[in-house]
Amino acid sequence: MAPKCEPLCFFSDRLYFTTFPHPPPNPQVLNRIAAEPGYQPRLRERARGGPSVSPDDSASYYFFTIDDQLLYLSFFQDWGPLNIAMVYKACILIHELLEDKDLASHRLVLYSSDDPRRKANAALLMALYSMIVQRRAPWEAFHPIAEMEFMPFRDAGRGPSDFNLNIQDCLWGIWKAMQNGLCDMNEFSVEDYEFYEKVENGDWNWLTPHFIAFASPVDTNWIKRDKEAKEGKTNLSGAGVDSSSSNISNLALQRKLPTPFLNCLDYFEKRNIKLVVRLNTELYDRNTFLDRGIDHMELYFDDGTNPTDEIVRTFIDVADRVIEAGGVVAVHCKAGLGRTGTLIGAYMIWKYGFTANEAIAFMRIVRPGSVVGPQQQYMYLKQLEWAKWAAVDEFQKAQATCGVPSAAPIAPVTPPAETDEEPDTIQTTPTNSLTTLPPVTPGRHIATAAAKAKAIAPPGQPRKTPAKRVAQDSDEEDSEDILPDLNFIPTTRKVKAAGPRGVTSSEQRPARVTRSTAGAANIRKTGMAPPPSSPAKSSRQGPNKIPRLATTRTTSAAKAVAAAASHQTQLRTTRAPPSPTPPSRLPTLIPSKKPHHVSSLSEVANITGFKRSGTLTSDAWVANNTAAVVVPASKSTRPGLRSVRRRRSSFSSADVVA
Repeated sequence: MAPKCEPLCFFSDRLYFTTFPHPPPNPQVLNRIAAEPGYQPRLRERARGGPSVSPDDSASYYFFTIDDQLLYLSFFQDWGPLNIAMVYKACILIHELLEDKDLASHRLVLYSSDDPRRKANAALLMALYSMIVQRRAPWEAFHPIAEMEFMPFRDAGRGPSDFNLNIQDCLWGIWKAMQNGLCDMNEFSVEDYEFYEKVENGDWNWLTPHFIAFASPVDTNWIKRDKEAKEGKTNLSGAGVDSSSSNISNLALQRKLPTPFLNCLDYFEKRNIKLVVRLNTELYDRNTFLDRGIDHMELYFDDGTNPTDEIVRTFIDVADRVIEAGGVVAVHCKAGLGRTGTLIGAYMIWKYGFTANEAIAFMRIVRPGSVVGPQQQYMYLKQLEWAKWAAVDEFQKAQATCGVPSAAPIAPVTPPAETDEEPDTIQTTPTNSLTTLPPVTPGRHIATAAAKAKAIAPPGQPRKTPAKRVAQDSDEEDSEDILPDLNFIPTTRKVKAAGPRGVTSSEQRPARVTRSTAGAANIRKTGMAPPPSSPAKSSRQGPNKIPRLATTRTTSAAKAVAAAASHQTQLRTTRAPPSPTPPSRLPTLIPSKKPHHVSSLSEVANITGFKRSGTLTSDAWVANNTAAVVVPASKSTRPGLRSVRRRRSSFSSADVVA
C-alpha cells in the first residue's frame, strides 16, 4: 500500500513538492511504488492560466529528498534557513534531475518529512530554485506553497523566540540582493565557502561583495604580553616602562600567529580589504592589520546589546566611503554574528532599501546565526529611521552635486503681538528675522477683521440658466447672460440697441463654449438627432433651448463663438489617443548589469532558451559546477549530492545576553 502524502504542490510542469508523515519513506521504496500502474497522488489546485499538464492517469513520478543530506546545524536553539551553499547544491541537484534523460518522462517530486523544521527548509529550497533558476518573482515562487502552514525560523538566542522569520522574508531578501548585485551565483564558489566558514580555517563569509563578516582573530601570545605589560605599568605606578622589550619584530610575531589568523591576513591582503572594524574587546594587536596596509577602526559595544545611533552613523559613513572608493570592509565581533550582522544589516537598509526582516533573512542564509536576541527587534524598530537617514543623505548629496549650498535652519516666526495701533502704524517683523516673538492669542483684531470681511460685497458671479429654460427677450442690463443661436438670426426677438460705444458689455467678455454649445451646433450643421440614448429629451427640447453665456448679436464676437464651437466639435469627433497607462506600482524584476539578471521569463527564453522542463539551458553556475556538488548519474542510480564535512563555529550560547 502506498504511503499517503499531502497533495502535490505544482511548481512547473515537471516539478512538485509534498510531505510525508515522519519518518518519511525511503525514496527507493517510493519510486518502486510509483512505478506500479495506477499510482496517482493527489494534486493541489493550480492557478488559472498556468502551464498545461498531461493527464494524471498517464503521468509517472520520481521522488527524491534532501532531508538527510542538507541539514541545518544549530548553534543553540536556532534553526533554518539553510545556508547559501546548500541552496546552491539544491539548485544544481534539481537541475541535474530535470536534465536526466532517463527521467525525461517523469514528474519530479521533492518531498520531506512533515517535521516542521525539515518541511520549512525543503519548501524554501524549492521556492528558491523557482526564483533563482527559473527566474520567477518572489510572489510567484511562493504561490505554490502559499496554502501550507510553516513553522517560522528563529535566532540563536536563549529562551523562547519572540521574533520570527518566514519563507517570504527569505525569498524577498535573496531577490533584493540579486537585484542590487549583492548575490551572484555565477561568482559563488561553494568550495571556498565551505572551507573558510570553518573555525580552523578562519570562520568568515562574504555577506555582500563589499562586506566580510568574520569571527574575531585570537592571538593568545599577544593577549598574555598585553596583560603582563598592563600589570607591569600598574606595579611601576606610572614610572614608565622600557619600550625596547615590547618592540619585537612584527614579522617574528606573525610567524607565531594561529593558522586561522594567518589565513585571514593572507586572504584579506589579496582580496582588496581596505578596512577592518572591530566591535569586541581586544584579542589581537591591531598593528597586525596595519602592517599589511589594512586600516583598522574600533567601534566597541557590549555583546548581545544594540549600538548607539552615533556608532551606526559612524559605521555607515566610514563603510560607504570605503565601498564607494572600490574597497571592501571586514567586520567582526567575537563570533561575527550578532553585533556584526546588526551593523551590516543597518547599512543594507540604509543603502539598498531592505526591510529589517529581509536583511536578517538574507544574512542568515549567507552566514547562519546572524543577528541575535534583542538585536532583531532593534533593527525592526530602527529601520524606518535608517531609511529617513538615506533620504536626507541623498537630498544633501544632490544639493552638493548641483552646487546648491545647504540652507541654514530657519527659526519659526510668529505673528506680531496684538496692539491697539492702526494697521498702518504696526511694526512688522521681517520674514528672514530670527527674532522670537510671543505667541498671539486671538482677540479683538480677529473679530474686527472678520466683521470687515463680511461687510465687503461678494464679486459678481455668472448666473447659471436652468437647463430647460427657453430663451426670452431681455430688457435688463447689458451683462445679462441669454441664449443666442449660433449661425442663426432670430427674426421674432427684440434686440436691445447698442450703447454709445456700439458694443454691449456682454459682447466684450470672452464667450464661453460648453459641451452643450458644441453639441447643438453639430446638430444644426449635420441635421442629425442626438443619440438614441436620449430620445425623450430630444423631443422636448430644441437646439434654441440650450443655455449659453453669449450675446444676442450676430457680430464678430458671435462669429468667433461659432468658430470656436465648430473647432470644439471637430476635436471631439477626432479624439486624441489616450494617455499611456501609468506604470504599475507592483515590484518587478529589475534587470541588473550582470548577464544572468533578466526582467521576464520571455527575456530568459530569448537569451538562453528554455527546455520543456522549464529550466535554463545555459546557466553557467548550474551546468559547469556539478562535479563538485553532485554525484553523476549511472545506469543504476540517479544524480545525488556529495557528502561534505560539517561546519563548526566559535559561537556559543553563553555569548548571548538574556
